[in-house]
Amino acid sequence: MQASRLAAVSVAFVLALAGLNACDAAEKKVTGPDLDDAVDSLTTALVSGDFTDVAFVDEAPDDVAAEYAEVVEGLGDVEPVVEADAADETDGKATATIRWTWPIAGDEWTYTTEAALTEADDEWQVAWSRELVEPTLGPATVLDVTPVGGARGPILGAGDTPLVTLRPVVRFGIDRSQVPAQRAGESARRLADLVGVDAAPYVKQVEAAGDRAFVEAIVFRKDDVPTAVGAGYRSIRGALAVQDDLPLAPTREFAAPILGTVGPVTAEMIEDDPDRYRIGDTAGLSGLQARYDDQLQGIDGAVVDAVAPDGAERELFRVNAQQGTPLELTLDERLQSAAERELAGIGPASALVAIRPSTGAIVAAANGPGNDGYNIATYGRLAPGSTFKSVSSLALLRAGLTPDTVVPCTTSVTVDGKRFENYDDYPSGAVGDIALRTAIANSCNTAVISQAGKLSDGELAGAAASLGVGIDHDLGFPAYFGSVEPPASATEAAADMIGQGTVLASPMAMATAIASIQAGHTVVPRLVRSVEVSVPDEAEPLSGSEAADLRSMLRGVVTSGSGAGLLDVPGPPVIAKTGTAEFEKGGRTLTHAWMIAAQGDLAVAVFVDLGSSGSGTAGPILEAFLRAARA
Repeated sequence: MQASRLAAVSVAFVLALAGLNACDAAEKKVTGPDLDDAVDSLTTALVSGDFTDVAFVDEAPDDVAAEYAEVVEGLGDVEPVVEADAADETDGKATATIRWTWPIAGDEWTYTTEAALTEADDEWQVAWSRELVEPTLGPATVLDVTPVGGARGPILGAGDTPLVTLRPVVRFGIDRSQVPAQRAGESARRLADLVGVDAAPYVKQVEAAGDRAFVEAIVFRKDDVPTAVGAGYRSIRGALAVQDDLPLAPTREFAAPILGTVGPVTAEMIEDDPDRYRIGDTAGLSGLQARYDDQLQGIDGAVVDAVAPDGAERELFRVNAQQGTPLELTLDERLQSAAERELAGIGPASALVAIRPSTGAIVAAANGPGNDGYNIATYGRLAPGSTFKSVSSLALLRAGLTPDTVVPCTTSVTVDGKRFENYDDYPSGAVGDIALRTAIANSCNTAVISQAGKLSDGELAGAAASLGVGIDHDLGFPAYFGSVEPPASATEAAADMIGQGTVLASPMAMATAIASIQAGHTVVPRLVRSVEVSVPDEAEPLSGSEAADLRSMLRGVVTSGSGAGLLDVPGPPVIAKTGTAEFEKGGRTLTHAWMIAAQGDLAVAVFVDLGSSGSGTAGPILEAFLRAARA
């Protein structure tokens, strides 16, 4: 009996001991290394580059960090998103699928790799290789990203003709890899002298450049490379001519003040918008190129390559670059070029604007070489002189006059002590009591001034508005429509009637006025096709009878007045108005010369800053343009 009890106790003890051993094993299993934690540490390290918390089979964390940095250095500051799926474990071995997402040029480069882990020394250890970063990488192979520039959008004209598009150029500069450092300055000085740039700053730039840099001195259009430059640069050690394409207009001068320029961003632009611009970027710097830079800018792409130790590249991922959105204008390349040819030989500041009365489309907006780059054509603020009598005539018609109303054209008229006269060569046969149409045909100042009292406050400005003058709109480009302010005195009111006093207008505004007369309704000019335009609510509609009377009077300017030079221009009848506006300069009284005209579906204004008369200075330019337009 006692032996049985001892046996029972022994069995119980053995069972209890066995139970304890089983509990120890289970506890050890529960408290062993956590696989999920190990994988999480790995993915965190692959983002940060810090592998301190990751155990590896054979490598030290610092060595892995250095190799990882080498692999991804070529991707720049791009930071990946790295995630892992649940790992599969069998007998102390595990495999985790690592999902990578790299933000590249606005897109996502995604792929997976496999991480092999082994349980050892009470931890999960990762087997390191470059294939963990990208599955096709071999030893010593690295990743590299190359930006692919998005082409700038073109600027299109009438009929979608490319106005600003890629055109061939030649870049001349010094290739530092082809000239010893001690001779680089000499080569730079010789090239600067050859191409006509300031030598001192260029020499300094070349000498400061890296040993493999190409330091540009100047860019020529391919067809404009001077013969001496094309032949002479080869004798300069290190000088190089690089063929390229740049977004350019047909010529250097073509609508330049309006279209603007594209070039390297300035320090000020980077400072003002550091998130948008970086050193080396190009952008619109002036004109429409600057105003519509967001639209025209292309969207850059990128190519990710695996680069082998021998430099061989293998493409892994590509984001295609996208061209910018075209900017569509109404400019007609042929008419714009014709306008610029007619202004090319004019010394003083000058401008020519041509508009389609049927649509308001600006088909030419040319600025002469004397403007020093200033856009007088659409933004000049000038006294329009007697071309403004087209506006005064409408105001007088609305005040009750007719083209046949007799008005006094005297040699002079005095208003509040201010003496007004006609221009020097005013025809003596058109002096006296004459019809309003005759006064307008011959541009009699005194006759028009004599009728100023017939107008009530605001009626002259109202007539201007009906012809598209004096009310500003945002047309999507620099445009000045003019100003007709309430006169402060009778003298000022008299001067306003003949386009002086406080009256101001641009050539575009005066082209709009005669376009409105030709069309028979208020015309609003258009240049940027995407910008919707409309007649301002303030503008009183131009009636059919008013337009007919105005066309009749302005036709008389051509058939029997100061615009007779346009009488033999082939094509439909021409209506016109000449004008001069006096201004003071250096103690001398000088005159602006103006002429406006319309023929068929073309309305034109010509301005020359300094001239003898509208018919003598502006007239020949306008005539030549009308003839060219019909050629």
